[in-house]
Amino acid sequence: MVNAKDGETVTFNISKNDDFGNWYSTICSVAELADLRYNVKGFVVYPPWSTISMKEMYRIYEEELWRTGHQPVIFPVVIPETNFQIEADHVEGFTPEVFWITEAGGSKLEERLALRPTSETAMYPMYSLWIDSYRDLPLKLYQSGPVFRYEGKATRPFIRGREFHWIESHDVFATREEAMNQVYEDMEMSKNVITKRFGIPFLNFERPQWDKFAGADYTYAADSLMPNGRFLQLPSTHLLGDRFAKAFNIMYLDEDKTNKYAFQTCYGPAISRIFGGMIAIHGDDDGLIFPWEVAPIQVVIVPIISKKSKQDVLNYTKILFEKLSTAGLRVKVDDTDKRPGEKYYHWEMKGVPLRYEVGSKEVSESSITVFRRDSREKVKIMENELLDKTIELGNALTKELFSRAEKLFEGRIKDVDTLEQLEKIIQTKNAARVPYCTLQLEGEKCALEIKDRFVAEVRGRELTDEEIPTDKSCIICDKEATVYVVVGKHY
Repeated sequence: MVNAKDGETVTFNISKNDDFGNWYSTICSVAELADLRYNVKGFVVYPPWSTISMKEMYRIYEEELWRTGHQPVIFPVVIPETNFQIEADHVEGFTPEVFWITEAGGSKLEERLALRPTSETAMYPMYSLWIDSYRDLPLKLYQSGPVFRYEGKATRPFIRGREFHWIESHDVFATREEAMNQVYEDMEMSKNVITKRFGIPFLNFERPQWDKFAGADYTYAADSLMPNGRFLQLPSTHLLGDRFAKAFNIMYLDEDKTNKYAFQTCYGPAISRIFGGMIAIHGDDDGLIFPWEVAPIQVVIVPIISKKSKQDVLNYTKILFEKLSTAGLRVKVDDTDKRPGEKYYHWEMKGVPLRYEVGSKEVSESSITVFRRDSREKVKIMENELLDKTIELGNALTKELFSRAEKLFEGRIKDVDTLEQLEKIIQTKNAARVPYCTLQLEGEKCALEIKDRFVAEVRGRELTDEEIPTDKSCIICDKEATVYVVVGKHY
């Protein structure tokens, strides 16, 4: 980075495209998004700048859950080991990642308690008590909070850690068809929030059977492609079928007076991970750029003061602040004694969408000079149109950010038929669509070979891709291909 000087344009000085890893780590630190100095590996402190934004993201997501008929609950963060072991596939899938509590108050516990890695085994014993009749269905509940997994790979703020912050919904239905409809609704919810509100494009995949959620019949996941060519999994939604219902005795008395097992789904948007994807996609070489709706500060007002105009400028600045903040916008006045250029650089790097510059000229004209963080353009607006123009400019910035993100995402999945082509695509920070033998368990052998040769993963079948390969062989085993899958690196 370089120091700011009055009147000069200052850049973040790290190329996001050429050195994304360094860009990401540096911006998390200098923009005060994450403090890694907490003395437990894999656990991160999130300062106000990221926390404010994530709280807005939680608010938006929870509003969408309410809109789709979900209600909030709060369950304990600890799960008895006996609960955890009830569903065999689930315990096998999650046990290697569990943090266990074995002592409390200096005494050994009679039973180990798991810090929840996910909440099925906490919530479903209660569901069996709450559901008696078909009249109790559907049951659509969610909770927001942290989960804990002993991640063995290298951690990275927001993207991969041992504690992450998410929402999980757990829904119960009378029929499998209703449960599958909920899966479709979850995927639509992801689009409505993550793409339309946060500006993150993604693809929906049916995961292979060897890579599904532990205990589910099917897993459907939303993956976005980061600037370095790695996939980042955002929400995933799972058709649990009746396996957990049978394990936890979740039954209902149907209208025909027979007891039947219910069908279930679960859905988990990780807010902290989505936040990491958002800053990665929208940021540039000058630092962060926040979409308008989730910016920690939406408008920063910078008074440009001389001895002669000081009081008039400060008074005008106060008027602008009061109008904007009273309207519910998040606004800050930077009245520190730093030079204007230093302030400009600081708030550009922090990603504030709009900067309002106010000097003696603006006071005399009852105007404001507005800097847009996305386009770096300046426009002049009048005080009497302050609120309308502020919202208009904020929405225009968001629209432009989202358009950029879509353009960068388009065309990054390349059709290939040979291993040589696959290797080239993976090296160019893109992903490949390849003919593949099967998504059933027997296809895992080919996936492991791809992982060994290219350090890449079979992400699954893109849900919008209904094409069935014709006269194509699996890219690995040469058996008849039954499906096209997307292959790429991932976090």
